Amino acid sequence: MNESKNPASDISCCEPEITAPKNKKSAFFEWKDWKHPLFSLALLLGAIPLEFGAGGYFFSGWVRPLWYVMAYLPVALPVLSRAWSLIRKGEVFTEFFLMGLATLGAFAIGEYPEGVAVMLFYAVGELFQEAAVKKAKGNIQALLDMRPDRVTVWRNGQLHLVAPETVNPGETVQYKAGERVALDGKLQGEGGLFNTAALTGESLPRLIGTEEDVLAGMVILDRVVDIRVTKPFQESTIARILKLVQGAAARKAKTEQFIRKFAKVYTPMVTYLALALVVVPWFFVPEYDFSTWLYRALVFLVISCPCALVISIPLGYFGGIGAASKNGILFKGSNFLDLMAKVNTVVMDKTGTLTRGTFEVVKTVSTGGSLDESWKSLAADLERSSMHPIARSIVTHITPNLQDKLPVVSEQIEIAGMGIIGKIGNKAVIVGNHRLMLQQEVQGMITVVEPGRSVVHVAIDGIHQGYFLIADTLKVDAKKAISDLQKCGIKELFILSGDRQHVTDSVAKELGITQAFGELLPEEKANLLTSIQSTPNRIVAFVGDGINDAPVLALADVGIAMGGLGSDVAIETADVVIQTDQPTKIAKAIQIGRFTRQVVWQNILLAFGVKLAVLILGATGMASMWEAVFADVGVALLAILNAVRIQYR
Repeated sequence: MNESKNPASDISCCEPEITAPKNKKSAFFEWKDWKHPLFSLALLLGAIPLEFGAGGYFFSGWVRPLWYVMAYLPVALPVLSRAWSLIRKGEVFTEFFLMGLATLGAFAIGEYPEGVAVMLFYAVGELFQEAAVKKAKGNIQALLDMRPDRVTVWRNGQLHLVAPETVNPGETVQYKAGERVALDGKLQGEGGLFNTAALTGESLPRLIGTEEDVLAGMVILDRVVDIRVTKPFQESTIARILKLVQGAAARKAKTEQFIRKFAKVYTPMVTYLALALVVVPWFFVPEYDFSTWLYRALVFLVISCPCALVISIPLGYFGGIGAASKNGILFKGSNFLDLMAKVNTVVMDKTGTLTRGTFEVVKTVSTGGSLDESWKSLAADLERSSMHPIARSIVTHITPNLQDKLPVVSEQIEIAGMGIIGKIGNKAVIVGNHRLMLQQEVQGMITVVEPGRSVVHVAIDGIHQGYFLIADTLKVDAKKAISDLQKCGIKELFILSGDRQHVTDSVAKELGITQAFGELLPEEKANLLTSIQSTPNRIVAFVGDGINDAPVLALADVGIAMGGLGSDVAIETADVVIQTDQPTKIAKAIQIGRFTRQVVWQNILLAFGVKLAVLILGATGMASMWEAVFADVGVALLAILNAVRIQYR
């Protein structure tokens, strides 16, 4: 689709662009930005007593218009210059053209103070707009600010200070306490404490262990660390986030698309109406006065300038994207902010979304065998050789330090779906499920039923010693996430999982969700989601881990990837990426979407309502240029301030 580049007729001209800062953030009040408006304001205020006779003979003749021309030019020249350059390109009907025509017309009929005031307040409004844009993109700009331009890399046994773009995967980079990580990698040596707030929005530091992932944007807090690089600079986490957010502006909400189309018709239409307001009365008004009707037409032009719309609407949506980014939520476009505001049904995967996605030993029980608590260590020693997730959970729970001297295990047999048999020293050890114990004719065997948990029995020398209860535990904020969604008015909640039905039911019951479906293959999930969507008026968000759930993420009205920074599938498929593993962010994303939409429509109604009222008053001669200034610049400022509120969500 071809898009106009007309600043007034194409709303995209006023959208904030994200560009890498070359300098530190500037303060709101900078002399270079405000010196011209302040000079014009001083002259305009200084003219007030002169207008009422304080200047005597001095403020008459050619002095009065010259005074106002001096006040007018500092703020008008940039606008007039911009208007002329666009006219030369064939783009006539722009806000710059409207403001220039209206103020020059005011000078032509001797309304000097009004002409200066309109252009002055327009210039001030532009400065407030720029400040609002800085605020709106501040959280995203912080991502750009955080990218270090130098890193210290080990090469040939020595440290070298180089640009991060020149570091290759496999090289090792050293960071001192307080430095920000520039490239994704694996932590070498002992663990370290990292501030992850820039990526996750969380203030609590995170302890990262040896060979665990460290992402670009994190800050090492406690010591010097070495990190082996796993991805080039261009593919780092921060680079991908920036690419995602920068591309978000290209995807417009339907409201933005409507305003863009409307503006293309609106701007030339009001220009011709203003012209008609001067010409048409000549044929019908008996005592036609050209200056009177020209003044009304100029008032009409100032009122009709679409500043409030072309500034506040994209600023509102961009503010929503920025506010979400601050909370660790990445929207791929303002269209998804709109869709998120309408979501009334949330469908969630279980593993990795509501649960941690890793098995943990939640309980150990001794059944009074011939051994003391040493059976636990023997079981862990036997399980060390297995890569099964349940085996790893037992090892981590009993003997987390894998650097200890490994025991000598002999005659080891791993039976798929049942467990492991082996000898450690002179003891025969069996670790497995109930079926394996019965098969091996273990004495003292008991039956344990624990819905939603896996039971791993342990026998030593043919005698039952005890068992482990193992579960994929709920995330710490899973219950709060469901509560928050219900407070948002989300009444329809579903769990779709590939896990066993009784495990899925157990998690659903604990969370208070009544509709849970387990033992689903990916295509079965997709079919079930389609069935859920078939109910009229349902807007469905699906939340998954972004790896196995890619088909469902693409199929949902809004696909949300949980903790998807490490997953290319999540980045490509999902519409919204939650940078943390916190399900509470789902409700936060809905709240931000709804608040953004609410503010945008407030601005639309405010702009149209005030402008329509003052347009009627201006056309009938009941509104002056001063009311026109309020209807244009005043409403624009109110809309900007309203849009900035989104940043505090």
